[in-house]
This record gives sequence, structure tokens and C-alpha cells, in this order.
Amino acid sequence: MADPYGPPLAGRVALVTGAGGLIGAGIARRLARAGAAVVLGHCTSGAAAHALAGELTAAGGRATALAADLTDEAACRRLVDDAAHWGGRLDILVNNAGIQPVRPLADLTTAEWQAMADATMTSAFRCTQAAVAHLTGGGSVLHIASIEGTQPTHGHAHYSAAKAALLMFTRSAALEYGPLGIRVNAVSPGLIDRPGLARDWPDGVARWRAAAPLGRLGRPEDVGDACVFLASDGAAFITGHNLVVDGGVSTHPTW
Repeated sequence: MADPYGPPLAGRVALVTGAGGLIGAGIARRLARAGAAVVLGHCTSGAAAHALAGELTAAGGRATALAADLTDEAACRRLVDDAAHWGGRLDILVNNAGIQPVRPLADLTTAEWQAMADATMTSAFRCTQAAVAHLTGGGSVLHIASIEGTQPTHGHAHYSAAKAALLMFTRSAALEYGPLGIRVNAVSPGLIDRPGLARDWPDGVARWRAAAPLGRLGRPEDVGDACVFLASDGAAFITGHNLVVDGGVSTHPTW
């Protein structure tokens, strides 16, 4: 049955950073399916982002790919401004860009720590600040965090710390930008499947499936669906919230 209310994001323009990656692409596909015109921000995955823009356009949507190094402050501002110029407006910002290297804490260098902060946390701060001028009067900012922002794991001290900071930045931005009509929320995925993951990490995948009440790994589209909801009018009274998308694995006892 067709939705009598139409696509929930029809007429809106969204910018997704890190859109050439697995999760970013899943978010972009769901936003486009919900009716949004989508700007696919990318840095090192230009071919994938441009291919995705072609896919979304061929399916009847509106999409473009724009390059930007989000570790550069001026590039962040240019990306946001160019996205708003392309779309004629900007309604949704999804700060998805980031990195996830594994390094034991004892071996972690200051440069690696700083690189994580710049790519994951500082880029979101810069893009959010730049977007406010376009979002004033209403809009939605979404930060893609992680369940590791509240639950650490080996080799991810820098990643977990950056995601935890992103969660607090979500709440702080929601507090300060709420009077402008801007809502700011986070989505915290659990383990998201990718081609070859079960082959590369069979014990980890098996442990996850055993611990998750829903018995499966996440899909990029699961994260995208959460973003569509939080960006839509259905979440009009939700801000400063962290929506966990992990199949219930966080409910598993740790003792």
C-alpha cells in the first residue's frame, strides 16, 4: 500500500559525509528513498561516491558527489556551502565521516590519537558549525557515533574516546542550537556487516550473533533507517538523543 503522506523527507536536501563508505552509502540510499536530495561528501572514496550518485539519480532521485578533506577547516565550510548551493537549501547534515584503525593502547602514538580526533570528532564539529547558517529556522544534524562510545573494546581506545566525545557534543549542540529550531541527535550502530567480514573475523561474528537478541549483524540500511526517522517530522520533539542500533547486543549481561 502506498504511503498516503508521501515520502517523509520529500523536498529536503541532505549532506552525508563519508558517503563513499559502507555505512555512509547505506544512509544516503535510505535518505534518497525517503525523498531527500542527497549530497555525497567524500575524501578518499571518490569513485564509490560518484557511482552511488549515478545509482540514486538513475533510480529517480537527485544526488551529487562533492570532495572535501574534512581535516581541513576551510574544506569543511566549502563542502557545506557548496551542498546548500547545489540543493538550494540544506535541511539535514549527517556527520558520518571517520576512521577506525585498531591499535593497542600501549602502542598508540600521539599522531594516531590526533588523527582519530580530527577525522571523527573535529570534522563533525566543523561541519555542524558551518551548517547552522543554512539550517536556521529548522533542520536536523545527525552524528554517527558507536556503541563503543559507551562500551570500550581492545585496540580501540582512541576510537571509543572520540565516539564518546561525539555523544557529548551531540547533547551540547542540541542544547545550544535548539532555540534556533535545529535538532541534533546521534545514532550509535553496533557491528555492521560487510562483504567478507564473517570470513575475516569468524570468531567475532559468532560471538556477536550469540550475544545479540535479534541474532544477526547490522546492515548499513539499519543505520540509514534510524537517520530517516530522526531527520523526519516524526522525530520533531526529539533532540539530544542517542539512538542505539545494535540488535539489542547492549542488553547482553557483561558478567
